[in-house]
Amino acid sequence: MKTIDDLDFSGRRAVVRVDFNVPLDEHFTITDDNRIQGAAPTIKKILNDGGSAVLMSHLGRPKEGPTDKFSLRHIVSHLSAVLGVDVKFADDCLGEEARQKAQALKAGEVLLLENLRFYKEEEKGDVDFAKQLAAYGDVYVNDAFGTAHRAHASTAVIARFFPNDKYFGYLMAGELENAEKVLNNPDRPYTAIMGGAKVSDKLELIEALLDKVDNLIIGGGMAYTFVKARGGEIGQSLVELDKLDLANELVAKAADKGVNLILPTDCQIADEFSNDSPVYNGPNDQIPADKMGLDIGEESARRFSEVISASSTILWNGPMGVFEMETFAKGTKAVANAVVAATERGAFSLIGGGDSAAAVSKFGMTEHVSYVSTGGGALLEYMEGKELPGVKAINE
Repeated sequence: MKTIDDLDFSGRRAVVRVDFNVPLDEHFTITDDNRIQGAAPTIKKILNDGGSAVLMSHLGRPKEGPTDKFSLRHIVSHLSAVLGVDVKFADDCLGEEARQKAQALKAGEVLLLENLRFYKEEEKGDVDFAKQLAAYGDVYVNDAFGTAHRAHASTAVIARFFPNDKYFGYLMAGELENAEKVLNNPDRPYTAIMGGAKVSDKLELIEALLDKVDNLIIGGGMAYTFVKARGGEIGQSLVELDKLDLANELVAKAADKGVNLILPTDCQIADEFSNDSPVYNGPNDQIPADKMGLDIGEESARRFSEVISASSTILWNGPMGVFEMETFAKGTKAVANAVVAATERGAFSLIGGGDSAAAVSKFGMTEHVSYVSTGGGALLEYMEGKELPGVKAINE
């Protein structure tokens, strides 16, 4: 793997694709800076070598060009504090101002460009747009795993302008190395925990995992599709009615492959989708027609925890319930506790980005698992066996 450790950046100006798509509150305060912290070692390596860095990122999903709520200027002061340098900012990612500021950078200095997605050319993978970005430096570094599955101008196309000077940053390298640990030759027993809303979102991953894991735990909203498929009454719970046959096929495939597929047997039953709703624990195949299941139940949490505790490799992607509401966070927290306990006993645990990463962060457990991915969609596609454009572009 071609990483930044292979280069001395002294006298070099690196164009670095980072993923600073961080959550901001109504006051534009960063509420979770994991992605900034994750990219910091790469940027500091470049600066410590005596190089300079032009950082480029997206933020949110702007639809109509430049929009203040999606401006990266909101993160400049926090980024400066994290890096320990006064980060400069260009009000546009293209144009004369950005070009001049990039060329004027001295050793140890950092320039952050405005949101790449203010231009539709970024997501279209426009070659001329990528060429203009490439002109800001003489080395390209991709450290944005969260967008590695997108063939965008700044993640895939730009690399062709640096045929001999393109590298993975530390975060990208770490993501790939840790994903490989659960993809190839994992210690056994190997348990995958799948949660979230829809079976359809995780279908290809589940299919791929059935050839790799010993245990597959399914929780979250997607579990009700499995319960409904075998004739259970799920009330108003989330369900994909067009995926019932598929759910039964997955159960049969697991049995054929000798995979222990574990579904919830009980859940937290609520009157409505509200943190203040009356709630009780009951069987998840006997939910009254006017009620819904919003978290796994106590018995399921115990069963899941027992399997996790006995595992040597753990992949977790997706919560067990609506963990954002305290009333329905118990199941996800029980799974998180079991993953932490297994990790402390020597298991390798990979938390698959997205809501799973948000959950372990909320529970203060980020430092107590083996690795927390910064890329939800990218990790899913990598685990599915797909080639990521951002990775391929560096390896070519």
